[in-house]
Amino acid sequence: MDNRYANELEKDIKKIVGELKDEEQLRDVLKKKLTKKEFKFYNMKIDNISEDVMKDELHCDDERLEAIKKQTILKLNQEKIKKELVNI
Repeated sequence: MDNRYANELEKDIKKIVGELKDEEQLRDVLKKKLTKKEFKFYNMKIDNISEDVMKDELHCDDERLEAIKKQTILKLNQEKIKKELVNI
């Protein structure tokens, strides 16, 4: 299995202390901590889906998509979520 989540998280999280968990655990943490829209957005981001398709899938406009992006990245950079993504 490839490291889709790990690779993307390493780009989006400013400072990761420790080693990221395996893909299945990462997916579970993200599914639990992100809203449905944020989780769906993140999966599409990983799959390099175009923003136009994302907007259709998420039923939103440019402004809302930007807000979802920002909110998702902010959440991923919260200490309590970062702690759950790494093996201690």
